[in-house]
Amino acid sequence: MKILIPLYQKIKQKVMFLCDKMSLSMQGNHKGRRLAVNKIDSLNLAVFKQSEGIKTKKSIWKIFEPNCSYKTLVMSLNRVAKLSLRLLGLILIVNRHSSHPIKHTDSTDIPVCLNKNANRHKTMIRLARWGYTGKGWFYGLKLHITSDLKRKILAIKITAGNISDRTAFLKLNRNLRGLFIADAGYISRKLAQEFFEETGNILITKSRKNMKLVLSKIEELLYGTRMLIELNFRSLKEFYGLITSLPRSVNGYLANYIHSLLAYCIA
Repeated sequence: MKILIPLYQKIKQKVMFLCDKMSLSMQGNHKGRRLAVNKIDSLNLAVFKQSEGIKTKKSIWKIFEPNCSYKTLVMSLNRVAKLSLRLLGLILIVNRHSSHPIKHTDSTDIPVCLNKNANRHKTMIRLARWGYTGKGWFYGLKLHITSDLKRKILAIKITAGNISDRTAFLKLNRNLRGLFIADAGYISRKLAQEFFEETGNILITKSRKNMKLVLSKIEELLYGTRMLIELNFRSLKEFYGLITSLPRSVNGYLANYIHSLLAYCIA
């Protein structure tokens, strides 16, 4: 516990700074009976859990021993997902103002359970769908993001697992400006033309092996930077607990994704 306190305090300072920017009080705008764990403390614990790769909420409950039951803590962490989302939105806005003109767009799978358990999975049945990536089939959601050359995340969209990357692309990037680089999953002359007509932006994708289109030297160089966005996905999954099958409610799953993204963005 003594080892974790400095780490928790460091995260708390960052969260409090963002809350001050949004003029959020320590208690928030909650009405009714006073919360056992106030909103800001719940948010601090949620971000700390994701930042340190702590897999379960029960571990947080045991480490910090809050003055409430485990069930109450779970409800508190899930409840502040909306607050976490507001802070995440603030960070994205700030990132966009100082973003590099070269941007990358891609998606990654967010399985909600193992494939063998998909037919029995009930919690996310209304949101999760079968999807396919280069790694194979999965049952769950997709995380679509756009980041810049500095790896700062600029836009985020979560969809069902069967939504194509091209379908999400325009909505994800409509309010951004720059030169966009994406993999072969975004190849579409119609998409590139519509994107240019709507925003004035250029989309560069690498052609498939069976296509005659050849990139120029500069386009090849730019496309070589696309792997940077993969580092974002890798960090989110391996170090910030994006993937989970433990929640017992839809709110629990969504809260985990939001807290994970916020923890990564303020790291």
